[in-house]
Amino acid sequence: MKIIRVYIPMILLVLTIILSKESIAQNGDIPANVSFELGNGLQISSQNGNYVFGLGGMIQPTIGFEQIEDNDADYFLNSRRSYFNIQGKAVQEKVSFLIQTDFSLTQPLLDAWLSYQVHSSTAITVGQKQTIGNNREMMIMEDQLQFVDRSLLSSQFSASGREFGLYIDSKIQLGEIILKPSIAVTSGDGRNSFGSDSRDVDLGGMKYAARLDILPLGAFTENNDLCIADLAHEERPKLVIGAAASYNDGASNITGEGHGDFLIYNIEGKQQLPDYRQLYADILFKFKGISVLGEYVIATATSLEQTYTDNLGQAPLLPTQISEFLALGSGYNATVGYTLKKGYGLDIRYSAVQPEFEFNPNSLVGEWTETSVGFSRYLKGNSLKLHASISQITNDSDQNITRGNLMFQLRF
Repeated sequence: MKIIRVYIPMILLVLTIILSKESIAQNGDIPANVSFELGNGLQISSQNGNYVFGLGGMIQPTIGFEQIEDNDADYFLNSRRSYFNIQGKAVQEKVSFLIQTDFSLTQPLLDAWLSYQVHSSTAITVGQKQTIGNNREMMIMEDQLQFVDRSLLSSQFSASGREFGLYIDSKIQLGEIILKPSIAVTSGDGRNSFGSDSRDVDLGGMKYAARLDILPLGAFTENNDLCIADLAHEERPKLVIGAAASYNDGASNITGEGHGDFLIYNIEGKQQLPDYRQLYADILFKFKGISVLGEYVIATATSLEQTYTDNLGQAPLLPTQISEFLALGSGYNATVGYTLKKGYGLDIRYSAVQPEFEFNPNSLVGEWTETSVGFSRYLKGNSLKLHASISQITNDSDQNITRGNLMFQLRF
């Protein structure tokens, strides 16, 4: 957990400076405001609101089953996600931060970043966060998803969707039209990419990503663009059209979110990892409780000339063999939902993925489809949520897999 050792002292330093400055400014006579609300957690702020510190989290107890064809079903009961987060901001200093963990994972650190608002329209962020180089669903926090799991498209071409690096996000207003260009330079090795010790180093080069979101009908209701369902019941139609591209210079993980899972060499026995490219297009539409999400992806690889799977140069990489190392191919995802003002929601999702080389039976991406239907009961926004869903998955062997989930979500 090297990244935790790096970030916790940094955050504590920022908090010490903020609290010391506020204490001096107020001569210690004015107490801070303390409040707690489901969905917003524990909030501690100065009297004038210039400095805010928060503690929060989320749990998702889940009961589910999976059945392959007519075989006996496997049942499970667990906490699918168990989040705890620390966040804060200094309004005048234009600084904010977030540390978020998931204690349902063996490596719990998810997010750890520090952001500086250099201009009212531009922010620079350093740290580990959800990257802008993925599809829109992967940029949505897990507590804001419509279903228990992300779509087949997301799970085939991404892992956690989090990267460590530098992010620049901006916003341009042209009348009612809003443009949101973003760029990122990351390690290219995914979440917690530094490994467990100094010997477990990053492999390959950096990952470069860019995204452009266009909102032709103006901004969504506050925070309603951070979820998929239309919980705010937009009074006017709202639409965001996005495109993202990424180039991972030397990948050694199926989706470029890890390192050392495989190695490829040149004739001299030196590492020559393939470059991994992804291109996404997506739209999100909302109006009076109706939500429509559409996504498409193409993933390819390059720098494969004169490469070998062994460091002796005796086993050349065959033309289609790279699909056994990287997730290559295409896919699409379409989700339609409707949420009543009373908090009842119905969602239908269809996803499909196709391999780049359909004649390679060992390709990591197969010809799979997924159909899901979900019912949700939202209470107090999305702070309390009861969700039930059923999914039918068909793999490239024409096997049918049925999955069912019943989940309770509590955000605190």
